[in-house]
Amino acid sequence: MKIALLTDSHAGVRNDSLAFHDYMQRFYSNIFFPYLDDNDIRTVIHCGDIVDRRKYININTANRLRKDLIEPAIVDRGIDWHQIIGNHDTYHKNTNKISSFVELFNSIPGLNIYDKATEVMFDGLKILLVPWICDDNKEHSYKLIKETNAQICFGHLELQGFEMFKGSIVSHGESPELFSRFDLVGSGHFHHRSTRGNIYYLGSPAEYTWSDYNDPRGFHIFDTETRQLTFIENPYKMFQKFWYNDGDDAFVNKNIDYEQFSGKIIKIIITEKNNPIWFDKFIENVEKTNPVDIQIVEDHLNLNLEEDQDIIDEAESTIDIFKKYITGAEIKGVDKTKLEKTISDLYFEAVTIEDRKSTRLNSSHTDISRMPSSA
Repeated sequence: MKIALLTDSHAGVRNDSLAFHDYMQRFYSNIFFPYLDDNDIRTVIHCGDIVDRRKYININTANRLRKDLIEPAIVDRGIDWHQIIGNHDTYHKNTNKISSFVELFNSIPGLNIYDKATEVMFDGLKILLVPWICDDNKEHSYKLIKETNAQICFGHLELQGFEMFKGSIVSHGESPELFSRFDLVGSGHFHHRSTRGNIYYLGSPAEYTWSDYNDPRGFHIFDTETRQLTFIENPYKMFQKFWYNDGDDAFVNKNIDYEQFSGKIIKIIITEKNNPIWFDKFIENVEKTNPVDIQIVEDHLNLNLEEDQDIIDEAESTIDIFKKYITGAEIKGVDKTKLEKTISDLYFEAVTIEDRKSTRLNSSHTDISRMPSSA
């Protein structure tokens, strides 16, 4: 038996962006469902964060989630869908009991939702499904994790020592040792795909921020017989960088494929601009392809362009600076692990809010912003 593993699809991401709704719909319609059809896969385990906001869900987002994913899977194909509750799915932080997804779709036959750790049989193979561990289910979760005879576990876990995104290692959360008894653990939550020992972070199916740029996205297939995971990459990209240099004859003379910018968030990095008329024509041609957003990076004195990296990739990240300070500071009566987690949560919430402000993703026109290379 083969099971499709999907996680962190975040319906309503980027402030309920219409562009991201369409982006996800292309992935579902052209990649995800055709693969399931071609390989006769009729079981899906979603490892959490099927929606983006804990507190509420936009009506259009609920409609797109139903039309683009739930109905094509369960109603049209009869897929046996197993939904693990993630931290973005649950209204309260101390319990998984209330969720917009549950309220909207719980009555659909064929949809199984897990708000506490549960053993489930798949083709004779027992698998432990573990949702977001919170105050309400912690005791039950720990007990079942330690006592189950299941050798496979899928969940929405926050484990120490893994990358939240490329280059940012999380020091808080549960110890991976808690899951050492399993042959294989597959988890959602962190959007960057990574593996260490028996633990696999499956990664999100699509790009949501610049932190996801050039980091493969997709879904996995789990074979209950061989117990192997197979990664299926999503070829669709949302973020793209383009280096502009009209001082280079090879650049000036090449035919630019402007369609590569269609429907994407573009960062145009100017290495040399000698002909303003030619540059304005270039931007005009880019705009004609209807990109979601154009960011123009100029004044790149500190940018190492030969290595094709944005300055954000070269500099020490803000969150890493915070972590180093907390580790080295003498703070009496403060749990440094909890403080670091709180600052991390606030930082990533702030980054998301700034992303929403800087890119008008629901507008019908392209937003062009100019920034220094440190952006």
